[in-house]
Amino acid sequence: MLILLFILLAVFVSISLPIGISLGLSTLLAVILTTNIDSAMIAQTAFTGLDSFTLMAIPFFMLAGNFMRYGGISKRLLHLADTLVGHMTGGMGAVTTLTSMFFAAISGSGPATVSAIGGFMIPEMEARGYDRGYSGALAAATGTIGVVIPPSIPFVIYGVVTNTSIGDMFKAGILPGILMGVAIMVYNYIVSNKFGWKGNTEKASFGDVVAAFKEGFWALLSPIIILGGIYSGYFTPTEAAAISCVYTWFIGTFIYKEIGKKELYDCLNDTFMIAGATSFLIGLSAGFAFLLTMEQVPGTVANMILGFSENKIVILLLINVFLLVVGMFIDNISSCTILAPIFLPVVVALGVNPIHFGIIMTINLAIGFITPPYGANLFIASAISNQSMDRIAKWIWGLIAIIIAVLLLVTFVPQLSLMLV
Repeated sequence: MLILLFILLAVFVSISLPIGISLGLSTLLAVILTTNIDSAMIAQTAFTGLDSFTLMAIPFFMLAGNFMRYGGISKRLLHLADTLVGHMTGGMGAVTTLTSMFFAAISGSGPATVSAIGGFMIPEMEARGYDRGYSGALAAATGTIGVVIPPSIPFVIYGVVTNTSIGDMFKAGILPGILMGVAIMVYNYIVSNKFGWKGNTEKASFGDVVAAFKEGFWALLSPIIILGGIYSGYFTPTEAAAISCVYTWFIGTFIYKEIGKKELYDCLNDTFMIAGATSFLIGLSAGFAFLLTMEQVPGTVANMILGFSENKIVILLLINVFLLVVGMFIDNISSCTILAPIFLPVVVALGVNPIHFGIIMTINLAIGFITPPYGANLFIASAISNQSMDRIAKWIWGLIAIIIAVLLLVTFVPQLSLMLV
């Protein structure tokens, strides 16, 4: 049954069926052809898998990200970042990275970060002399920070499927997310210095910084409210997501006055389309995971890996390589839903903290956003920059290498993840 299940999944994915449909069809056919289980089990487990208060945070964070994008919040964050780091060598690349980190602290989504920030910054970087292919690659790479700096949608998924504290996951993601941003800034500085991509002609005055801070104050307050409320225990991550929606809609509508009826419709429409597809995927992956659990796949895989080696470093390196390859073909949410329950018993047996492993897994799969052939962030950056995937891919490999270096540091220095937990 398991052989048939994975062959069917591979075939369906290879012919470009959506991953949710591929999971549902492969599970359905495996159940019908090889077991006596009622196929209604798939629908029942899909419904049960979606019947979660915590999962409600996902569409709320998506909607908050759209309100940021359409409500002028992103522009204010960009202006503030420009006054802070725009004068440096490679200043516009640093602005792109820093703004993506700000945006990530509200939206929790990698592709949303690329779409919102790249749309502004790629043309601006080209106007300052940057290669347009590099601009697209940098925007795609900084989008990976969107799923590591809290709040993070993949952290919510991981917390649900592994029964791990989402609040602790959010805390654990802060330092690795900042480290990723700093590493990308350093790489951008080196590349910009090599090609002569300078920053603004004049350094912003203290008055300019104060003015930009005042203009972006309401935008900056959002992550403070969201994360401060979660960490202080005033509300749950789901309640925080709902509050972030109300807050970003309010400041976009009544303070910055950039969300009208049309913008509100576009925000809701974009959110419904993405959240609907995500919910479909999560529900059917629950049926797939139930079948794996019933066949004792997690325990079998754990015993097989531990039989190969009991060296913690070797096992973690093997898992990292496997996740990097999986991320090249399957999206973050699907991979996490399927693989987290399988690998977690293995790493726990080696003494790895479940929260630490959640950070490792998320960074691994985030790299998949910028790794061909799947590379969702690459496709978005290609569309925004009007550049071919080949031209963007030419520049992306150095950025992938620098993020992998951060991944290895986070993997083997657990204090970076657990220090704040």
